Amino acid sequence: MKIDILGVQAFIAIADQGSFQAAADALHVTQTAVTLRLRKLEDFLGVTLIERTTRSIALTDIGQDFLPQARRLLAELAEALVEIRESGMAQRGDVSIACVPTVGVQYLPRIMQEYCARYPHNRIKILDHASSAVAQAVLRREAEFGINIAREHHPDLISLPLTEDRYVLICHKEHPLARRRRIAWPQLQSYPLIFAGEVSANRALLDPALESHGLALRSFYEVQRSSTAVGLVAQGVGVAVVPRLALQEGAYPNVRVIELVDPVVSRNLVLIKRRTAHLSPAAQALYDMIRDQESGR
Repeated sequence: MKIDILGVQAFIAIADQGSFQAAADALHVTQTAVTLRLRKLEDFLGVTLIERTTRSIALTDIGQDFLPQARRLLAELAEALVEIRESGMAQRGDVSIACVPTVGVQYLPRIMQEYCARYPHNRIKILDHASSAVAQAVLRREAEFGINIAREHHPDLISLPLTEDRYVLICHKEHPLARRRRIAWPQLQSYPLIFAGEVSANRALLDPALESHGLALRSFYEVQRSSTAVGLVAQGVGVAVVPRLALQEGAYPNVRVIELVDPVVSRNLVLIKRRTAHLSPAAQALYDMIRDQESGR
């Protein structure tokens, strides 16, 4: 059914203004146009909404009943149009992104603060997954885009380099290594080491890098998440190798960070999205903000 918006507008204007001429002035049209719009609406509905004489107008009983409904109809339409327009301007909308857990520790928060200040009505859903699950979330459209560890991705995904994240050693402040600023990988052999487990994407990066330098470290404890390693170190359980982004500044005052050298091993973070994806305006704004902040460094 075609809704006669112009006729509804004319009806409300006549009721509010008290005359056809005043309604025409309010709508910036001619009196003839207002009359035709109302007549068309009444013909469509098959009822008379306004009784008019040469000197006055009055709403019929049906017109009086219809007036609040007509106001609500136009108000809801106006609100819907504003919402759609603001969505197109990225001023309103929901965003779902996927990322490896360490990205949410100190990398994402500063970007999200800026995004939320610029787009206060937008909500962000973060799916913090293992690296392989980040890619799957994007492919399955559970997330519009993701932040992942650089690796060979599915052919339906494209990636954009973001930042380099070095692996570091962390230890308790009372540990014998706590006063060191840097340490070589071979010197870790004699310490109980907390290391990434076999299924961790970090382990898949660390093993080949160390093997290429003739190094093979044995872990005393294995964990799948860097946050677990940080918690164990904070309690003095051992020393751990984690990405630098896994440790938030000031969050663990008892933990010390030591550079790992000979070799320096890093991982690269990338933005990923589906090759054929058309991001929503809200998601595109966040995607661009992440990309632009890194390119501006």
